[in-house]
Amino acid sequence: MTVKISDVAKKAGVSTATVSRIINNLSGFSDATKIKVQKAIDELGYKPNAVARGLASSKTATIGVLLPILSSRYSSQLIHGIETEAHKKGYSVIICNTDRNGERTLEYLRILSEKRVEGIIFASEWITEEYGRYMKDLTIPVVLVSTFSQSFNFPFVRVDDKQASYSATKYLLDKGHRNIGFISGTPDDRIAGIPRIEGYKEALADFGIDFREEYISYGDFHFKSGIAGMSELWNRKLDMTAVFASSDEMALGALTFLHEKGVNIPGEISVMGYDDTLDAVMAVPALSTLHQPVEEMGSKAVNVLLSKNHSDSIIMRHSITERKSVREL
Repeated sequence: MTVKISDVAKKAGVSTATVSRIINNLSGFSDATKIKVQKAIDELGYKPNAVARGLASSKTATIGVLLPILSSRYSSQLIHGIETEAHKKGYSVIICNTDRNGERTLEYLRILSEKRVEGIIFASEWITEEYGRYMKDLTIPVVLVSTFSQSFNFPFVRVDDKQASYSATKYLLDKGHRNIGFISGTPDDRIAGIPRIEGYKEALADFGIDFREEYISYGDFHFKSGIAGMSELWNRKLDMTAVFASSDEMALGALTFLHEKGVNIPGEISVMGYDDTLDAVMAVPALSTLHQPVEEMGSKAVNVLLSKNHSDSIIMRHSITERKSVREL
């Protein structure tokens, strides 16, 4: 049976208005009354409704998070970082899967507004003019993760994708590789597609190596497109000694394709990933990859969102995680 606020008031011998004031930390009651009401709450097991409390106090202690996909390892680690930090600070989290659908994204933003969330974390998706205007009009803090906006001054938490891709490519070049295939994300993706392609090209140029279009294939950052991208490179009969994939999921797809072809990794072809998710640890062989601190990015995003000065953006440090999938020539 659900315990109501009227049940607490009756047991404590006070009005429902007094119980409401105590729950919402308002004034107008004695310490003795507060103790009596709290005792009634404890004995009845009453759980105040968060939304109702929010209507009275203008605080809901709730954060909205929008992501284009929830099933990836990257998303799960990011959400874990967000939820862990939010919980420490007494906040609940509402997760919304936009599926990169404009209508769905705007509908979720409307729902989050109705639920009176105190802030929004928008991750891994380009900020359109429509999204940006809507979030700006909400007049609540907004923090971007693994994305940025050229039109709206929302703070962000991300790595420098171009520099990170440069570092991963340079790692392979330093190992002696010169014919390096690249499985990129979508070529028109301004968040992680274009910057990572630019980093790959710049590293090659710094080593005096011309970029060759036939050494690049395009995917969507997910596993199946890694298989397809590796198949495309393989069928071109290139003299590759290494492949750099723009996500760990696509690198796993490349590994799967190469295993099916009987290719020794890293003996015949080295494979490099990007993200350093748990997938990289579980791969066979364990995947060498570009590390971006995904869980920490989620944690930092919450801190920026809830800080008094939430206008400061953060570029997170990246690094190389060496495992078993890359060899030195």
